[in-house]
Amino acid sequence: MFASLGHAVLAAVLAACCPAPLAEPQEVVSTRATFGEPIAACDFFDVRFTRQTLSDFGPCHAFVLCFTRVDCPLAPRQLPWLEQLAREFAPLGAQFVGVDVGGDDTVVDAAALALDHGTTFPFVLDHDLATARACGATRAGEVVVLDGQQRLRYRGRIDRRHRVGGEQGEPGRADLRLAIEAVLAGRTPDVAETPAEGCLISPAPIPSTGITWSEHIAPLLARHCVECHHAGGDAPFALQEAASAAAHAAMIAEVVAIGRMPPWDAARAHGRFTNQRGLIAGERRLLMDWARTGAAIGAPDARALPAPAGAAVRAANGGWRIGPPDLVLTTPTEMQVPATGILPYQYAILPHVFVEETWVEAVEIRAENPRVMHHCNLAHVRLGEAYRTEHFITGQVPGGDPLELEPGVAVRLPAGSLLALQIHYVTAGKEERDRIAVALRFPRTPVQKELHHFEIADQHFAIPPGAPAHAVAASATFPVDAVGIGMFVHMHLRGRDMRFEAITADLSSRETLLLVPTYDFDWQQSYRWIPGEQRFAAGTRVECLAHFDNSRFNPWNPDPTATVRFGQQTAQEMMYGFLFWTAVDEKLNLAVDRATGRARR
Repeated sequence: MFASLGHAVLAAVLAACCPAPLAEPQEVVSTRATFGEPIAACDFFDVRFTRQTLSDFGPCHAFVLCFTRVDCPLAPRQLPWLEQLAREFAPLGAQFVGVDVGGDDTVVDAAALALDHGTTFPFVLDHDLATARACGATRAGEVVVLDGQQRLRYRGRIDRRHRVGGEQGEPGRADLRLAIEAVLAGRTPDVAETPAEGCLISPAPIPSTGITWSEHIAPLLARHCVECHHAGGDAPFALQEAASAAAHAAMIAEVVAIGRMPPWDAARAHGRFTNQRGLIAGERRLLMDWARTGAAIGAPDARALPAPAGAAVRAANGGWRIGPPDLVLTTPTEMQVPATGILPYQYAILPHVFVEETWVEAVEIRAENPRVMHHCNLAHVRLGEAYRTEHFITGQVPGGDPLELEPGVAVRLPAGSLLALQIHYVTAGKEERDRIAVALRFPRTPVQKELHHFEIADQHFAIPPGAPAHAVAASATFPVDAVGIGMFVHMHLRGRDMRFEAITADLSSRETLLLVPTYDFDWQQSYRWIPGEQRFAAGTRVECLAHFDNSRFNPWNPDPTATVRFGQQTAQEMMYGFLFWTAVDEKLNLAVDRATGRARR
């Protein structure tokens, strides 16, 4: 569940995920905030699961906090109106913020809500309702205006037009607009408070008691967490034993409450995927209540959970997840990684020429020193040729998994090709070394279909300084009837979200294939369709729309004052939407030599 990030920012991430235990349930509004006085200090989680405050936006002349939740019928309907106001007043120094106060909403839910309504201003999750309490907000659908010193100036409705039962034609007094204009002009609004409609904000429920590791928690961790959190696993600690789980109970409660763990960055409303992770609301609540009520063990003979089946496979096959490989290639020399600094990409050619056309059904990339390898891409090249993304095969990224194809589907390596690596190393505070190995498994059954992919990319964008949601789009069209295998998203530190949409050739249908509203450079996972389920007619166009956050509020932004363009280095940007597919009518009938991967003619 808390799978290892495998790079230098792990310490910072763990610090952010290990706060004090979650607060006990309390009323949403304990004391009404006083108009003209600063609101109480509070924090929230942004779309990168990072704790932030209003001060992280930098100097602003006004803050407009728009309280919302996914399941409130009024709050989402207000977003188009709020977006119009945000675009109008942002140049004048007003910072709009969507504040999700849904008790069962996660960070991904909040970010997806914003994208589905075309909202470009930032959304955050008020995980403990501290922001709502500080402002005295009681309903989703309510708006609050603060001045630049975070003093409460207005609380209430947008105007009279917005009702729970629907839109009223006559807006009446423009309450929110007038309040913003007054604050920007340095004046006190004429009307400080108006009645607001919307869904009441509910405090956290009283925790259930009697929850124990042995009866309730162990089965949840076995299903959702031990895949990574086992002895020798990818995660930084094991959760197989009751004592270890209890020691991390507060951390578990917080990361499941906000939806950070188990890691899954896609909105659940779009697509069905074989590798989807996640807890339902009841499971999340059970883990949170267990932590809040003392993390009881239960049965005194509670046994440790067994390691997942995949761990035994790795142990039996030299650590390889794809099973016993047929060919393992290793970089000829060690890579030297300095103690500090930002490193350019490193390139390496693996010492093996595929003299004849070769077919591969599984590929795994493994670093000898995973602490310093952020990600590594693999492509085929010809002798003397530079690495080219057009010949991309697969990669190893934080959160990623090996390439394993269904029987009968394989990657073709052209005759005369070699394998090339593009490696992104990160420093770890002391000099390190690394060597990378690539394992290949050749097909066990006749190859019927070659794996194809679209590299849906734009390399000619320019992201303006400070832009919070700069849009970049690209598309590709299926030349034949096809079956989708899966998708993958790649951007750098300013990447915020990406949506894949399929549009039929006659423009009669548009379907969202994938929405990743909380893109994370440090956790890049694949999204694999159920085999054979996702089909595309010839002429179907796939559009990818990405947004980049070059603002100061992006905690990973290297320089919000820079204009950012395409480039290979982390401080530059990329926009790649990969979609893997096979042709419906292709029937190669290639028998492959298991020892060499060569087709038998």
